[in-house]
Amino acid sequence: MKSLLKISCLAVLFFSCEKEPEKKEIVVTYPETQQKEVIDTIFGTEVKDPYRWLEDDRSKETEAWVKDQNKTTFGYLDNIPFRDALKKRYTQLVNYEKITAPRKHGEYDYFYKNDGLQNQYVIYRQKGDDEPEVFLDPNKFSEDGTISMGSGLNFSKDKKIVAYSISEGGSDWRKVIIRDVLSKEIIEDTLVDIKFSGISWKENDGFYYSSYDKPKGSELSAKTDQHKLYYHKLGTSQKDDELVYGGTPAEKHRYIGGGVTEDGRYLIIYPRTSTSGTKMLLKDLSNPDSELITVLDHTDTDSYIIENVGSKLYISTNMNAPNQKIITVDASNPAPENWVDFIPETENVLSISTGSGYFFATYMVDAVSKVLQYDYDGKLVREVKLPGVGSAGGFSGEKEDEILYYSFSNYKTPGTTYTYNPKDGTSKVYRKPGIDFDPDEYESNQVFYTSKDGTKVPMIITHKKGLKMDGKNPTILYGYGGFNISLRPSFSVANVVWMEQGGIYAVPNLRGGGEYGKKWHDAGTKMQKQNVFDDFIAAAEYLIEKNYTSSDFLAIRGGSNGGLLVGATMTQRPDLIKVALPAVGVLDMLRYHTFTAGAGWAYDYGTADESKEMFEYLKGYSPVHNVKAGVEYPATMVTTGDHDDRVVPAHSFKFAAELQAKQSGSNPTLIRIETDAGHGAGTPITKTIEQMADMYGFTLYNMGFKELPNKAILEKFKD
Repeated sequence: MKSLLKISCLAVLFFSCEKEPEKKEIVVTYPETQQKEVIDTIFGTEVKDPYRWLEDDRSKETEAWVKDQNKTTFGYLDNIPFRDALKKRYTQLVNYEKITAPRKHGEYDYFYKNDGLQNQYVIYRQKGDDEPEVFLDPNKFSEDGTISMGSGLNFSKDKKIVAYSISEGGSDWRKVIIRDVLSKEIIEDTLVDIKFSGISWKENDGFYYSSYDKPKGSELSAKTDQHKLYYHKLGTSQKDDELVYGGTPAEKHRYIGGGVTEDGRYLIIYPRTSTSGTKMLLKDLSNPDSELITVLDHTDTDSYIIENVGSKLYISTNMNAPNQKIITVDASNPAPENWVDFIPETENVLSISTGSGYFFATYMVDAVSKVLQYDYDGKLVREVKLPGVGSAGGFSGEKEDEILYYSFSNYKTPGTTYTYNPKDGTSKVYRKPGIDFDPDEYESNQVFYTSKDGTKVPMIITHKKGLKMDGKNPTILYGYGGFNISLRPSFSVANVVWMEQGGIYAVPNLRGGGEYGKKWHDAGTKMQKQNVFDDFIAAAEYLIEKNYTSSDFLAIRGGSNGGLLVGATMTQRPDLIKVALPAVGVLDMLRYHTFTAGAGWAYDYGTADESKEMFEYLKGYSPVHNVKAGVEYPATMVTTGDHDDRVVPAHSFKFAAELQAKQSGSNPTLIRIETDAGHGAGTPITKTIEQMADMYGFTLYNMGFKELPNKAILEKFKD
């Protein structure tokens, strides 16, 4: 089916012309997307799936469809008159030196550095006061920057060997490379087909890692749900690696993590069936004949060993403590009935780190950081004085470290690295970014609004000072609301580009996230998932009611689970917003669990085959299944990556096809498919700049802007 889209444009059209003396009307013809008869019967209900053929990421048909859609999309984007200006401004702003805090490994301090516009950060090392040297340059992995580091550096206990993983084209599948630290030479064959894995060394002989058997069919979309923990001994072939845990058909675990404690004594194993809840087992590596000891034999809690002193274990847990607490127990008898509170639960959510012989308890107080320092007896040493109101992260290191590092930022404060002296509690600026940005020109305020069922939800709204609240400010409402993930205040160059144009950036802390602990998370899962959408809709209504913006100037944006959020919101309330930007979204809720590791998301979503009630609930909000003919949907640009093997691009393909077939009115419905890109991690800066310019250009243009609201900023481009 072909749909015609009429838009007016100031720029050069698809057709050859030399000038733009007057507005022209162009016609965009969507590529034809064939519908094929596919019908599933689920609990007695027939469900049509006419675009299922787009799930085959290896077919020539799908490949041709992707090319045709991109041709249409980029033909449209090429005609936005200020798209290049946005790209130039973003390029200018992001072009500053970025350096991470150092971490000491052996004789060297290692840190990551980007000169400004390098696609990937370069890893340097420095011995004492010597000049830093390049240790590893991921920009040399590939010419276009699409091969990236998949993990940080993981050193053997003697610091003589390092292992790290790489990702090709943004895929979650990794390769592990092993190098000699001194010579920097690769010393073994590359390990392949590794996914969702850390690298944890057992002394100097080898390391633990996790993976799945390579799936039959497409490695980018085929189901992978039997994770396994392996041990690789240096000097041996990967095919001979020891299977440590997993692989038993009767006991399926979709994720298995394994790590060795800092002192090398214990191997800790965390088997999980979903993204929430974990079992826990440990093995005493000091005794080769020791058996695996079960600490937790169920997945009802999120519990992790964070430290040990000899056989004394320190465990972070939400067992009978929805906001997390720290307990201690002896490894010889670690069952929960022997647990003793160490840092009790409070009304705020706790995360914990260790360094310099102290515990650092970071609490979220309405999504803002508060940090308390404790000694190993559980005595409060002090509250760490932070530079302001925002997000602090770090405070981790080895017991011998005399100085620790932490970062601080918020929506209007660029991330700054500080040193922290745990003996006297003093902080000093270590590195302040040299970005061309004055935070004093902006304000960021937290408000609380009421959702549909009366729940109070916090939201932080950021914009330039003095902005007139007349309902005409272009606004992006960004959300996530799932998987216990918390949206804490953080700085983004892309947001600066938006706010320079008079834009407002608003972020609500929706249910389903982790801002208020397990209860807040659970209130946005399964049969309560609609709460998340209601919270987001209420945030939009608040911004309109308070005259920050209006429906004609409101865009909604989110990625992954946030892409689901956008898809559900725009299909439930198409009248509420002007522009929708669902990125790498989970959009087919009836089949998400049949791809890659998607079945592991069932804690948050439930699945269509577990019960008739769950099926009907999912079908009731699944974006792919709720696009209706004759409805005028917002201007929409769906974005995805062709190598996304976390949320496969078929979700986005099918949603875009449904919208193009059924959209009423003149709002464009486009899909932008990045090639050699995955779910987002490791995306080269060149691609990031282009993506942001396209997104903001599309948004402003469809809000009716034919030139940038703040043209004066263009003066900063002049040579």
